[in-house]
Amino acid sequence: MEDDAPVIYGLEFQARALTPQTAETDAIRFLVGTQSLRYDNQIHIIDFDDENNIINKNVLLHQVGEIWHISTSPADKGVLATCYNKTSDTKVMTCAAVWRMPKELESGSHESPDDSSSNTQTLELLCHLDNTAHGNMACVMWEPMGDGKKIISLADNNILLWDLQESSDKAVLSSSTALEGKGQLKFTSGRWSPHHNCTQIATANDTAVRGWDTRSMRQIYCIENAHGQLVRDLDFNPNKQYYLASCGDDCKVKFWDTRNVTEPVKTLEEHSHWVWNVRYNHSHDQLILTGSSDSRVILSNMVSISSEPFGHMVDDDELSDQEDQHQEEKIKEPLQDSVIATYEEHEDSVYAVEWSSADPWLFASLSYDGRLVINRVPRALKYHILL
Repeated sequence: MEDDAPVIYGLEFQARALTPQTAETDAIRFLVGTQSLRYDNQIHIIDFDDENNIINKNVLLHQVGEIWHISTSPADKGVLATCYNKTSDTKVMTCAAVWRMPKELESGSHESPDDSSSNTQTLELLCHLDNTAHGNMACVMWEPMGDGKKIISLADNNILLWDLQESSDKAVLSSSTALEGKGQLKFTSGRWSPHHNCTQIATANDTAVRGWDTRSMRQIYCIENAHGQLVRDLDFNPNKQYYLASCGDDCKVKFWDTRNVTEPVKTLEEHSHWVWNVRYNHSHDQLILTGSSDSRVILSNMVSISSEPFGHMVDDDELSDQEDQHQEEKIKEPLQDSVIATYEEHEDSVYAVEWSSADPWLFASLSYDGRLVINRVPRALKYHILL
């Protein structure tokens, strides 16, 4: 099997929630949450065995409703949060809860479970993030560098900061703020910035992107009409502290410097339908992944706004004189932004794309029909970045 070939896994239910297991940095592991109206919903733990190019899976029951969003603790491999639909008195509410997976499933296993014997196990509920007073939960974000005890949830027009107690079995609301103004005030998504000592988050509501300080719960910047239509997703550049990417229903991906929000730094217009997801690579921030309702996943090389705009700097000692001159010329001209690859393995809307936490060259994408595809950055490009 050729190294760059995709590996495909099909779930029997529809799905739109995907996350890497953030605290797992050795094994390649993703979690997928299903959206079935008729059956108990599930979380599929997908372990990718890189050497043999095969997927091993474990399934956990999530009996409370269809999963709209899933996120994992940055500090504890066994802990995750979901946002899910709950029907009570003909009213549908989106709630959020924190769960623990069974001990033996916490770290990435490479033994393929014998299907006949693998009974489906259930998640253990640690606590609910009580949103009765605040509305529908859109997403849950963990403090990126934290000990897994601080969580922010977005509920309708509220930002809620929670402290999880020692064993995570109780969530205390430590502060909150609400979005005020006219019109449809509902958050669609948010990201916690890994910079500024993790004191900032960005949120999307309608066509606006806003920055917030988590200490004062005050707005620190606002990009009023970041997109022509609804903003779907955001991500922070992991290496450049003021840089943020956004995407939305205007089919565009935009890159912002939050110190000057009048104009985007760059705009990508490669998708032909809504862009649901944008993700920076954690190690090489010029690599950008996007997923869209046009059923495509696009990998772009946004080198002009990356932390290495002139490519990889080579140590002088390694070069002979001729090479030296050539190298100097090369360093002087910035590399061009480009689309590296367009992936067409999906036949339905791609609702989620995520990089692996363990392998910077590997990513997963999930379409609504339950198809999960694992792909690698093309080898030629990988060596171009590394060498």
